[in-house]
Amino acid sequence: MTVPLRIIYAGTPEFAVPALQALLAAGHQIVAVYTQPDRPAGRGRRLAQSAVKQAALAQRLPVEQPPSLRDPAAVERMQAHAADMLVVAAYGLLLPPAVLALPRLGCVNIHASLLPRWRGAAPIQRAILAGDTHTGITIMRMDAGLDTGPMLLERSLAIATDDTAASLHDRLAVLGAHALLDAVPGIAAGSLVPRPQPHEGVTHAAKIHKQEAAIDWRAPARQLERQVRAFNPWPVAQTYWNERQLRIWGATVLDGRDTMSSGASLGALPGQVVAVDAHGLQVATGDGVLALTRIQLAGGKAMAAGDFANAHRILGASLATSAATAPLATHSGSTT
Repeated sequence: MTVPLRIIYAGTPEFAVPALQALLAAGHQIVAVYTQPDRPAGRGRRLAQSAVKQAALAQRLPVEQPPSLRDPAAVERMQAHAADMLVVAAYGLLLPPAVLALPRLGCVNIHASLLPRWRGAAPIQRAILAGDTHTGITIMRMDAGLDTGPMLLERSLAIATDDTAASLHDRLAVLGAHALLDAVPGIAAGSLVPRPQPHEGVTHAAKIHKQEAAIDWRAPARQLERQVRAFNPWPVAQTYWNERQLRIWGATVLDGRDTMSSGASLGALPGQVVAVDAHGLQVATGDGVLALTRIQLAGGKAMAAGDFANAHRILGASLATSAATAPLATHSGSTT
């Protein structure tokens, strides 16, 4: 391996943990770990440490949590660590020019897409929503723009047809750790030459907002299935039944051979439950049928759709985008 480097590591969520652990295992000296300040979380709104902070403290690494890096005092403190390199992975704070200029080997970012596609905050979810078949990791040298810096190394990964944001996140986090270790020796030796990002193919991965989780049953089934996968585990795709929120954790697109009756959805309005069988709750959409396989009624636990159907008369019911437009159910109780 290359000569051990003095590295400042900056990251916050679980995605950033594998790369931190990989650097330590490779023998590099982590002189400081920067992460977001503790935030209120959970129903009790108690202050919670980030995943990276927890991992750093477990290794007895020094942790820094400045609310901003634009304060000259924060820049001075970072400079005092005399780092060779600053490695960033989903940190959540912008690095001003004064910080970018500090390490002698520069600032390197682990980005969860094949740049220039999906620059921004939510590349994993946006890739699934768009129906991309491949994504990956880009190790890039940071500049003042949003994921606009030159690329150092790329690693591609196929998106499985059943990948959720959670499963793809976990695979990319591991891939990012391996890609970083592949890149560090070349960066240190000066043999890994940065390449400008192409001007073609730039897309922006905007931050995910809760309102995007609302299911509009007029959309095609395939688009809605991607929405379910992209928003698992957060904010979780949702619809309304009997004026109660119904969260959708799993769904699959059915073709004519899979539906209980090939004509089951003919004449059905989008959002109508047209069949209940081993596939789950079959719901008519703007184009095709979507089978809900795992759902969660507000106040309850997530369960297999078949178990839910055994406890509620939902066949023929209409699901809605919001509580205001959800028709009241005319029946309740077991279907058996």
